[in-house]
Amino acid sequence: MSQRSAIRIGVIADTHGLFDPTIRRHFRGVDHILHAGDIGDRSVIEQLEQIAPVTAVSGNVDEYEHSGFPRQIVVRRNGKKIAICHVLYEKGKLTQEAKLWLDRERPDICVFGHSHRSTIFQSGPTLLFNPGSAGPKRFSLPRGIGLLTIQKENVLLKLIRLSDNANRRNRSTDVKLPKNKGETT
Repeated sequence: MSQRSAIRIGVIADTHGLFDPTIRRHFRGVDHILHAGDIGDRSVIEQLEQIAPVTAVSGNVDEYEHSGFPRQIVVRRNGKKIAICHVLYEKGKLTQEAKLWLDRERPDICVFGHSHRSTIFQSGPTLLFNPGSAGPKRFSLPRGIGLLTIQKENVLLKLIRLSDNANRRNRSTDVKLPKNKGETT
């Protein structure tokens, strides 16, 4: 992908099968969407693909590789190396697997999910970004998504809070992620 003056990327995680229609408004005009796992239902990806191309990884809710999505992936967008995974932290600590992966890949940005906590944090050379959970409200944490803008050398991150009252009717129940790689529903 050639470098442009600026690109906008929608960042989402932990949808758990819920596609909140307000995401369309927030992601309008993005060049790409990154989903950091716990998709929960393939129809979420299909809805996001109507907005922009999607790169997604699997999470524990998706049964990882059995979903057909990888656990981790690294992409380049506008000259920046972006690592995407679901579990980066477990019980408040960087997992050993994640540490080794980040040390090996040395990305500029790492997008992750799992904790349902919005996070922007610099860890060595890597900017860590968790948009929070866009799925049904859980715990006492707010729901959210994010925007990542890459302008030449500048990286701008924005957290967007979603309403806590997501419309439960938007939760898909008909289309499930395949249980085995290559299996269709």
